[in-house]
Amino acid sequence: MLVELRLDSAGIREVLQGPEVRLLVDGVAASIAARARASLRSDVEVRVRGYTTDRGAASVTVADVRGMAWQARDGTLTRAAGAEGLEIRAWGGR
Repeated sequence: MLVELRLDSAGIREVLQGPEVRLLVDGVAASIAARARASLRSDVEVRVRGYTTDRGAASVTVADVRGMAWQARDGTLTRAAGAEGLEIRAWGGR
């Protein structure tokens, strides 16, 4: 039995850019930010910025000049994202 499968690109794009995905992505980003904040001093700002490319997306940033050093030394954001169940790979990794 043969089944024809047709990909609905416009429909997929609509779902990926829709409010349900945005809510999910923003929620995970907020959880990652909360975990990162818990591992840092209370005066360190952690920012979450939601945006849309071909899908809903978000960034979590340690807004401190020492943030890159903490990431390199302690993996602050990597650990927070991993604790939320995200798969962590090197930039450009496959």
